Amino acid sequence: MNKFPEKTCDIDRLVRHPKLVAASLAGKKTEQRRDGVYAYPNEEFELDGVPFIVTDLKRQNIGDMTDADAQAEGYPSLEMYKSLILKMHKGMEWKDDAQVWVHCFKRKD
Repeated sequence: MNKFPEKTCDIDRLVRHPKLVAASLAGKKTEQRRDGVYAYPNEEFELDGVPFIVTDLKRQNIGDMTDADAQAEGYPSLEMYKSLILKMHKGMEWKDDAQVWVHCFKRKD
């Protein structure tokens, strides 16, 4: 039995933005935060034909993010991550206690 809830979206939608795909391919992006579950540990996906594997799935309060977490998301700082997320999701408020799912992954070379 899986200890995680049912998926809310397909794994192929985990990393979609071209800049984030490029950051993943370059090894600069190793995490993706989502409000739902897109993949389980040990699941595989491809970005531009390159295989990746999900290494971990965990819950986190968005307010607990650090600069290191933002860098794992492919952004230089938490402030830049927060700014871009709020621009991408019009009307969204940054609520420190909002929980997200952290999908950790790596290239499967």
